[in-house]
Amino acid sequence: MKLHRHAASLVAALLLSTIAPDLYAQATRIAVVDLQRALNETEDGRRAKNRLKTLFNRRQQTLDKRQNELKALKTEIEAQQKVLSREALQKRVEEYQKAFIELQSTYVEYQRELAEKEAQLTREIIARMERILRRIGQSEGYTLIVERNEGGVVWVPSNLDVTDLVIQRYNAGEGREGGSGGAAPAAGGGEGEGGAAAPRRGGATKRR
Repeated sequence: MKLHRHAASLVAALLLSTIAPDLYAQATRIAVVDLQRALNETEDGRRAKNRLKTLFNRRQQTLDKRQNELKALKTEIEAQQKVLSREALQKRVEEYQKAFIELQSTYVEYQRELAEKEAQLTREIIARMERILRRIGQSEGYTLIVERNEGGVVWVPSNLDVTDLVIQRYNAGEGREGGSGGAAPAAGGGEGEGGAAAPRRGGATKRR
């Protein structure tokens, strides 16, 4: 799974609204953060990925089953086209076309469901990371913290990459509303690691 790029807007100008006016007279300090890696390496992020992977696998199994049924129907129609009457053949073709459209609609629905589930599972994780980044920016005197994957960053010295610091402080429990410290709350169950992407359509993408 590759989580959707939903975090860029949260960080690109994270600190500008909180910087004291006299700071602009000082040297500009810019740091970067890789929120995708942070999501992958925080405990809550891993749990969210596992839940998404479980959902993805269930939906993929459903799509695979229906796709195989569609292929079998197509093979059956092709084998019977010389013995069926014109009306009967037309009815079978319409049956296939209806099943094909339904499979396409199911695929789109599953994509939407996975995207919504991902947003639900990662919303508070990203919010906590944003709070941690604000504290880092203010305490370390950064003018701007840029999301590495969305900001066109090609290279940056390692001392200006705060990703590891965000991960450490998040896993230590920092960033919750109403206080910091303590263990991070569970984002949900699930075993193993790995990612979830939108279910593949496979052979159901072409009408034959």
